[in-house]
Amino acid sequence: MNAEPTINRKFPIGLFVIQNSYSPDELRHNINILETTPAQYRQLVEKRSDEELAKTYREGSWTIRQLVHHVADMQLLHFFRMKKAVTEPDYDTLTLVSMDGWASTADARTAPVEDSLLLFEGVHRRYAYLAKSLDESQLARKCYHPVRQLWFDQAQAVAMSAWHVQHHLAHIKLALGEL
Repeated sequence: MNAEPTINRKFPIGLFVIQNSYSPDELRHNINILETTPAQYRQLVEKRSDEELAKTYREGSWTIRQLVHHVADMQLLHFFRMKKAVTEPDYDTLTLVSMDGWASTADARTAPVEDSLLLFEGVHRRYAYLAKSLDESQLARKCYHPVRQLWFDQAQAVAMSAWHVQHHLAHIKLALGEL
């Protein structure tokens, strides 16, 4: 008798594993994820009822609504960090936020998901455009992440950002029983 594998509900696509470097093809692939993932979120959540948006993927986790708002917030932050990294030579330590704090604000708990879908779509168009425009020296620009205690270059930051949106997309699918 074959038992189905148990899905790790906290990390359904696995932990982010940083590579030392990313080939141009790998970078293009990650940028493509930035370009295409907002449409996947929209398809999954835009017509969902408030009851469905209140579902969680595991006990104590954020709701689908909070996940959509979180992704829009954090992807805006990722774009902001990249802009600062390539325009401000003294920007060496990444800006951090309280993710749980942000997820508990009234807008994260109750605002329409459409607001964040629009934000997510717009910021990802800009983010992908910016990432595609970076030259080798800009891609090599490193910043320190104090929580992860790692230095990231901009290609690594794009990879983490691509992982982040896929990670929470899997959480939403889990909450909806589609994974």
